[in-house]
Amino acid sequence: MLDSFILTLSCRNRPGIVATVATHLFQFDANIQEAQQFDDEESGRFFMRVVFSFVRESATLAVLRQSFVAVANTFGMEWSVRSRAERQRVLILVSRFDHCLTDVLYRWRVGELAMDIVGILSNYPRETYEGLDLGDIPFDYLPITRETKSAQETKTWQIVQERRVDLVVLARYMQILSDDLSTKLSGRCINIHHSFLPGFKGAKPYHQAFERGVKLIGATAHYVTSDLDEGPIIEQDVERISHTDLPEDLVRKGRDIERRVLARAIAWHLDGRVLLNASKAIVFRD
Repeated sequence: MLDSFILTLSCRNRPGIVATVATHLFQFDANIQEAQQFDDEESGRFFMRVVFSFVRESATLAVLRQSFVAVANTFGMEWSVRSRAERQRVLILVSRFDHCLTDVLYRWRVGELAMDIVGILSNYPRETYEGLDLGDIPFDYLPITRETKSAQETKTWQIVQERRVDLVVLARYMQILSDDLSTKLSGRCINIHHSFLPGFKGAKPYHQAFERGVKLIGATAHYVTSDLDEGPIIEQDVERISHTDLPEDLVRKGRDIERRVLARAIAWHLDGRVLLNASKAIVFRD
């Protein structure tokens, strides 16, 4: 099977972008396997994701990448191209609740999430997860207090750099990242929020929902920004509940939603399906 590659781009919309990109790929012996595009009429920006393979073994990504610079400059594109087989290096941050971590590890082990987990970082000791098979994944215990938060974030950033982390996943990591760290991880840090944003922020969201008698609960996966829980939303899902459901029922159902929403967001990010559009995210779902 031929290797496939992912080209993503965004720029100000104008006629000829699709034609130029397709022609350029054709000229460099590339066969388009999948193409999605979106014209945001509100912002005037154009977004595109193309999956392609080379029809000749002598064609190379390096040559195509170098030649595409001229196309990108013509249209003022922000773009990237990489092999679809290239596995991103992922660091998982988690606190006491381990249901999202458990789910991510399972999907990773069965090959559903094609990535390399280069570490698990927690503000709780490893013994907290003694029921999980963490294998030989490096585990870093960085307890956080008001006095140690800055120093521990410095260590977190060092880990990100030393292990060449491509994506940070907050799998119910119950610590607020500083503005500085959020900025450094811009566009490559995904959080799962235990409510259907923007409603029911803060502590015990499902209890808040119960008190309000809501009929739907949900979860939100979004990129982390310095604006708390206001980053570009990648995925959301909901589940219907009734007056017979108690707070513990909402918590149980909420855990299920959180797991599947986070998994989708990670998978789409890894496959180059998410492009940032200011405060929003363009998601080319499969």
